[in-house]
Amino acid sequence: MGEIKKIVIATKNKGKVRELQEAFKDLPVELISLGELEGSFPDAVEDGTTFKENALKKAMHYQNLTKMACMADDSGLEVEALNGAPGVYSARFAGENATDADNNKKLLAELAKQDLDKSYAAYKCALCYVDMDGTMLLAEGSCSGEIRNVPKGNNGFGYDPYFYSGDKTMAEMTLEEKQAISHRGEAIRKLGELLAKHLQ
Repeated sequence: MGEIKKIVIATKNKGKVRELQEAFKDLPVELISLGELEGSFPDAVEDGTTFKENALKKAMHYQNLTKMACMADDSGLEVEALNGAPGVYSARFAGENATDADNNKKLLAELAKQDLDKSYAAYKCALCYVDMDGTMLLAEGSCSGEIRNVPKGNNGFGYDPYFYSGDKTMAEMTLEEKQAISHRGEAIRKLGELLAKHLQ
């Protein structure tokens, strides 16, 4: 079996940490969130124009600071009627320290400006792994659906209560259901395969 590899997940978002720990439970890895490490780390500057660029910047930034292998994701929502917005600004759509509620409010307001109560949309995710030996692994995933202005469900986070896949929102799904179809689930599965090979 060899030794267990410790990997820092570059997030303090407990929802993301749980998803990743669950997904990689069969690999010889121990995933640690930034929140579990001693000391505080300055945030990575996420000024990339794509999810891929930001995920890589984040992974390299925290790998450098923690001196441990690091995994980072950048993900967000692209709404067709808003020309792909909020995109890479999904987490700060309504401003730098915006809450999920603030961002959702702005999203619905932007749709309402166009007299829309729904729009095709896709969640996108880029997941990047950077090891101490310079190995870089990258995987991407996407999930198509529809944003509607009627929230449903209490699970999930971010835009999940408004993101419908069929008749269910992401916030109504169990973690297993969500991972089976979600953008992050797809990126995690792809990265899991790459990581398994890398750790052999």
